[in-house]
Amino acid sequence: MEKVRAQILEVDIPRTTAARIVISAPAERIFDLIADPRSHQLFDGSGTIQKSISGPNRLSLGAKFGMGMKIKVPYRITNKVVAFEEGKKISWSHLMKWTWTYELQDLGDGKTQVTETFSGANIPWYAVKWLDATGSLERNPKWMAKSLVQLKNLCES
Repeated sequence: MEKVRAQILEVDIPRTTAARIVISAPAERIFDLIADPRSHQLFDGSGTIQKSISGPNRLSLGAKFGMGMKIKVPYRITNKVVAFEEGKKISWSHLMKWTWTYELQDLGDGKTQVTETFSGANIPWYAVKWLDATGSLERNPKWMAKSLVQLKNLCES
């Protein structure tokens, strides 16, 4: 059996990484999982999400949701949805001002292309220092690709 992989994309924008996969499921089913903050731990390829701690069952523009996280030490983070297009796009950001975005494109025949993008292109100096110090930009593409594979497995099962 062939191992499923997501494609890590080349991005010419500073401090930005992206990955893409095709999932054999309707965009609505995939988007429903992404728009439910309680499900994020199920497809988190980084292993950093410990639990959903606050927020609505369904995200929308302006919605806030909190996560219990762990990168070496446990912490909590509150995210705010900064872009939302039902069934097609959702982005959120937190105090460091970078964004995580999922974009879904219906390919027909029950297939959906999902692109996940991390953008730190327009972040404050302290966030740049944190990204540099932690090596997050080097890890993010692999973690994002793993998240997309896990999302694919969830949606296709």
